Amino acid sequence: MSKLVFILLAIIGGMFGGSQAPINGELGKRIGSFEAAWFSFFIGTLFLTLVTLFLGKGHLLKLFSVPKWNLLGGFSGALLVTCIIIAVPKLGVALTIFAAIIGQITISMIIDHFGLFGIERIPFNWNRFIGLSLMIIALFLIYRDRIIT
Repeated sequence: MSKLVFILLAIIGGMFGGSQAPINGELGKRIGSFEAAWFSFFIGTLFLTLVTLFLGKGHLLKLFSVPKWNLLGGFSGALLVTCIIIAVPKLGVALTIFAAIIGQITISMIIDHFGLFGIERIPFNWNRFIGLSLMIIALFLIYRDRIIT
């Protein structure tokens, strides 16, 4: 499969993440931030249980033999969803998502640079620095009235 298919898949996933933010943010205002995060993961767990039952490859028991740090993804996801639920009502959807993307890009570049978590090492360079800097400048320029107030 070409890389374009995976780029499109990532864009679609990002679109779901972008739509999840206002939905969960509104739910958080109505029932509480932590309660909304819990419910989001509960529904996600139900959905993925069905997907795993019908489309899974049957390797779930290998879960007990993986390195323990491999199990932190769910914790990271829960923190991401909770932080976004708390931020959306205060910042708006676009500012929250754009800021989250900058956070994701920043940690991704650190992971790439050091080759953490078994990922191929991709050194930090001036192009990456300039790209990240431009994103931070864009965040400020586009949303400076929301940041200052």
